[in-house]
This record gives sequence, structure tokens and C-alpha cells, in this order.
Amino acid sequence: MKKLRTFILVFLVLGRASAGGPQSADASDLQSSSEWRHFRGTDAAGVVQSGKLPALLDAGKHIAWKVALPGRGLSSPIVIGGRIFLSCASGVNQDRLHIRCHLAKDGSLLWERQFWATGRTMCHKKTSVAAPTPASDGRQIYALFSSNDVFCLDLDGRLQWLRGLTADYPNASNSLGMASSPIVVGNTLVVQSENDSESFAVGLDIENGKNRWRLNRPKAANWTSPVLLEAASRKLVALQSSKGVSAIDPSTGKTVWNYLAGASTIPSSVVADGILLVPSRGITALRPRSASDEPEELWRSSRLRPATSSPVVLGGRVFTINQAGVLTCGDLRNGQRLWQLRLKGPFSSTPVGWGKFLYFVNENGLLQVVDTEPEEEGVVVSQMDLAETILCTPAIYGGALYLRSDRHLWKIAEP
Repeated sequence: MKKLRTFILVFLVLGRASAGGPQSADASDLQSSSEWRHFRGTDAAGVVQSGKLPALLDAGKHIAWKVALPGRGLSSPIVIGGRIFLSCASGVNQDRLHIRCHLAKDGSLLWERQFWATGRTMCHKKTSVAAPTPASDGRQIYALFSSNDVFCLDLDGRLQWLRGLTADYPNASNSLGMASSPIVVGNTLVVQSENDSESFAVGLDIENGKNRWRLNRPKAANWTSPVLLEAASRKLVALQSSKGVSAIDPSTGKTVWNYLAGASTIPSSVVADGILLVPSRGITALRPRSASDEPEELWRSSRLRPATSSPVVLGGRVFTINQAGVLTCGDLRNGQRLWQLRLKGPFSSTPVGWGKFLYFVNENGLLQVVDTEPEEEGVVVSQMDLAETILCTPAIYGGALYLRSDRHLWKIAEP
């Protein structure tokens, strides 16, 4: 049976593509340097300053295109060289895993690959097996699913390797579903698989999927994603858990320092201006002193406590949104609360920023644009109702906003 399942998986990989086989994006699209390679963007900050996004939204004018999707997903789109990559899961048990590539300019499907899940697909009805956002180094796509299956494909959809982590770590699962998104640092793909049983983080070689290192992690359900930070020109990866934050060397997995004052297990940390903002007892701002010393705690603010959405930094200010849908703006220098604004929630996705604007999409599909520049209080300048449940964090690329529901993928842009 195991051999038969493997054969079926390989058959689907080699045989399932869009009509006409793989296509290529236009050369002009492939030359773009503005890319969105991870959850919350290439630098995991969720903010861009280039391009021009529409601020005064008009559904009749700014929905450039909308395409149907074959299955569920909370994962965000990523965009590389004019192509959009995203994951889905279909079937009664969400055990059919999809990796899709669409052309950014018109949404046309370039290719699709399908696989059978090899690990557990149990998850809460609100989430999905396709919850982790794929990652890319600009050369390959790395798609992780809640089933602990990892697939590496090139940009044209050719399978390079696959890894069913459940085969090696059979107790690594979460009855609510996994959601941590991987990141690529150099030649290592960093994956967090943290749960109440067999909890670990692993660094996979991007060329073959084999372990470069493995770390035992706190045994507690955790849905946060790793983030990259730099200290003294050295790249480190911050792994967040209920215990706090560990900074590790991504090439060796060696722990460089620990912050053990506890942290959230849902919203992830963010890095801005060399400061690591941790959802810990509100928000705690840490600045690495050097490449190896424990970080300096700059400030802590309980008034900036986030709920599900991760914090975002824009224009020297940090923004969080709480369970009641209240947006709070704080000063990045000292954590002082500057103003608050009630939005229409609830929210699962993290906002993204362009210029002085923040873009929020609530769970009911209402997209809201906030002008953050007024000193007294931000202002909701426009909104657009997409009328579908949306839990993913949007992506920004080439002056357009990309977001998905379980049923559709949208491009929002100026005509």
C-alpha cells in the first residue's frame, strides 16, 4: 500500500498540470526586482514603499481580476518574477495538496501540481491544511503544509524534492492544525513544527531536503513563524514560542541567545530598524547588543497587546489590533500609545502597509484602508467588501494587492 501511494503521488506530480503544460511568464515580468517571497514579504515586515496601491477603493474599478481556486487555504500568496504562487488543500479530509502558479498580470493559471498528504490532516474547521505560507529564494518554491509535508519545486513546477516529516517524527501533530510558515536563509529552509508532543525546529538543505540540523522545542501548540534578524552583520533566526524567543544560527541551528519572559503562540514577532518586536506581555522591544550577547530590552507596553494579527511597523510607529478590532498606534522609540481607532472586525490576517496606508481585511472579507498619518488618530479612508471569508495576510507586488479566500484569488490595483 505504501509503495502504491508513493507511485500515485509521483504520478500526480508528473502528470497534473494546467491545460497545455507549463508556461512561462513574460520576460518583462521576470525582470522585476520587487518580490514578496515569504509570509509578510521578503523581509517579513509586511511593508513596501514602491509602486502605487489604490487607497480610495472602488470595487468596479480596482478589482483587476478574480480567479477561482480548487480548495481551501489560509496561506498567503507569494510573488516571484511576475508569478503568484500559493497552496490549497481539497477533498473531504483536505488530503489532496495543491501548489499553483498564476500569472500576476491577468491571473491565468501557468501550472498546478497536486500531491497526497502523507501526514495527519486533522485541523480546526476554521483553519486549513494549507495554512503555512510558501517560501522562496527566487529560484525555488518551498511549500509546507499542516500535514508536515514539504515540497520543493522550481519556478516552472518541476519537483526537486519532497519530504514527509511525519515519517521521521510521527508524533509531531496538532489537533487544531499547524500554521507556522517557513523562511529561507542562505541554503537553509527553517521550519517550525511545534505542538504538545514531538515539538521541533529543523533546518532543511534547500538542495535535497535533508536535515542540516534539528532542535528540540517547547512542547506546546504554537502557530508563530520564524523571522530573520541581523546583529553585527550576522544573520540570525528568531524562533518564538510560549517560553519566549530563541535566536539561532540558521546554518547550524546553534542557539545564540534566549529571551525567556514568555511570548504569544499566535501573532509573530516583527523586525524594524534593527529592533525585534515580540508579542510578549503586550509588545516587548528587544535590540540585539552583538552577534552573541543577550538582547537589550528597550521597552514593554501592555497597551499594544495584539490578538491574532501580528504587529506591523510603518513610519516609525508600531501598529497592533486587538480582539475587539481596535487598532492601536505606538511610538517605536518608547512604546508610548499615540492613538486608537476601532475597525470592523474580527481579524485573523495581519495588515500590510504601503506608503502611509495600512490595509486590513477582516474575516468577513471587508478590506479597509487606514491613513496612519494624522497625529491625533488614523482615518479609515475607504473600504471594499469582497463578501467571502478571508483569513490570509495579503501580498503586495508591483503596485497591486493580492489576497485569497477558500474560493478565489484577487488582484486589487489601479487600472
